[in-house]
Order: sequence, then C-alpha cells, then structure tokens
Amino acid sequence: MLVNRLYYYMKPAIPRPVQISLRRHLAAKQMLKYSHLWPIDPIAGEKPDGWPGWPEGKKFALVLTHDVDTAVGQGNCIKLKNLEESLGFKSSFNFVPERYPVSTEILNSLRESGFEIGVHGLNHDGKLYNTRRIFSERAAKINNYLNEWGAVGFRSPAMHHNLDWIHELNIEYDSSTFDTDPFEPQSDGVRTIFPFWLDGVEDERILEIPYTLPQDFSVFILFKNKTIDTWKKKLQWISHKGGAAVLNVHPDYMKFDDCRGSEEVYDSSLYLDFLKHVEESYLGQYWLALPKEVSAYFRSDISLKNLSRS
Repeated sequence: MLVNRLYYYMKPAIPRPVQISLRRHLAAKQMLKYSHLWPIDPIAGEKPDGWPGWPEGKKFALVLTHDVDTAVGQGNCIKLKNLEESLGFKSSFNFVPERYPVSTEILNSLRESGFEIGVHGLNHDGKLYNTRRIFSERAAKINNYLNEWGAVGFRSPAMHHNLDWIHELNIEYDSSTFDTDPFEPQSDGVRTIFPFWLDGVEDERILEIPYTLPQDFSVFILFKNKTIDTWKKKLQWISHKGGAAVLNVHPDYMKFDDCRGSEEVYDSSLYLDFLKHVEESYLGQYWLALPKEVSAYFRSDISLKNLSRS
C-alpha cells in the first residue's frame, strides 16, 4: 500500500501518456508471472455451498456496469445508454460525486430509461483508504450522495477496498473487488465468480459483487487488443461454471466517432460486438440483472440469505 500511496501522491505531476506507458510496461511483466490466473483463476469457479442457482433457472447472470471516471466519460453516458438500449440491455452507471459536476439531467435520463445509478468513490484521488479517519470523513459525504441519488450500490475508484471499513456506507452492495486481476493497484482477488455476503449484522449485511470479466482498460488500453477474444473466452468459462459475468466498461475510454484518437481510447464497436456476441451465443441462457436486482435476489431468497462463501 505504501507504493500505491507514493504513486497517487506523484500522479498529478506525471503526464498521462507516461502513466499509460509505465502501466503497460508493468502489466507486460505481470502477465508473464500471472498468466495461469488471468483472465481465468480456476479456483474462482467453485460454487458456494448450498448454491440454489439463478432466477428462472438461468445458466448464469450477466451484470453490466460502468465507472464514469471523468467529465469526458460523463459526456459519453447517453451514447453508451443508447447503444445498450438498441439491443435490449440495461446497466449501472457509477459517478464520482466531487471530481466533476455530475449532471442531474444525465442521472434523470438514465433512471427514466430503467438504468441504475451508483456512487464511485468521492474524489477519485487514490486516498479514500489512506487512514480510517479519512475514510470515515468521506463516508459521511458518500452517504449523503447515496441518499440524494437514491443509490444503493458503491464501487471504489481503482478498485481499492477495505471490506471491514465498507460497513460505514449505507449501501446494499459493494462492487470494489474482482475474482482475479493482477493488473489492479490492489491486486488481491477474492477468487470467486459468485456474489457473497460481507460479515456484519444480518439486517445490515452488504453483498459483495466482484467484477469477473476483465476491465476494458486492461484489455484494450494496457494490452492494446483489437478483438473481444479475451471477453469471449472468460464469458464462456463463467457460463459453464454458472457464475455471474460482471463487466466494468468505462465510457471515458470509448470512442463513439472519429473525433477522438489517442493511446487511451478504443472504438465503441468493440463493446457493441460483445453485446451482439452475448445476444447471439447465449440467448435464453443468462439472467440480465442490474446490481441492485442481484442484491434484491440475494435478500429475498432464504437459502441465499444464509449462503456461505466457498
């Protein structure tokens, strides 16, 4: 964690292209070490004891989420919403309350279309978990935004997490972890593709929903892939294991026209290809759910209320 703190202290002074170059260099070295655990960690496919399955007997769950890191990303939200709606998909958008002015108009448009709103940290500065005092001070503000936006879910920026402190937030679910992702700053994967309960008083328990499909940033920015083969490979494995395919895609890195071209954008057609692949290859097999619907399912089923993590 000391290395992470030093990085985020120096980050504002490091040009973005240099940040990307450094991360690519590090990721290439990590890939050699962790290729047996990414994108698939075999242990993560083990079903929890007493697992009852997904609603309507579906083979697996599909949960689409988006972290809106910047104002540029916020400007792409409606385009991304329209892309998903054109194929009948719904998703969750997580906004950073105090990094950019969050648009009430965009929030309302998403809600009215049946999409979910979540909170993505507070400032996105890498300092949320530096000390318990800092976290508690920010948690109070985060709770205000959760209430103001009618949100029940949270995801930390950069997937930083402390699953003991998270109970200070007034949330039903957290999604700040992953089954396996050695390329994240805090790379301790939870090694499961199934949601699980965090310890706490039963009526106040938080459901942890780890993301399980590799992030778009890793696939298309760090490794500069030009196809969705990594997503397809992991999705096939998750569907076989009957878990939750939880994807985190950033509108910040998506290009919807020919106007933006840089080292840290990819064409939105790749995401569209993924949605079409899901629709064509897994029709009728998956439960398309918002994160809050996954939480409601776990809270409504007696067997899931007492489900232990494998």
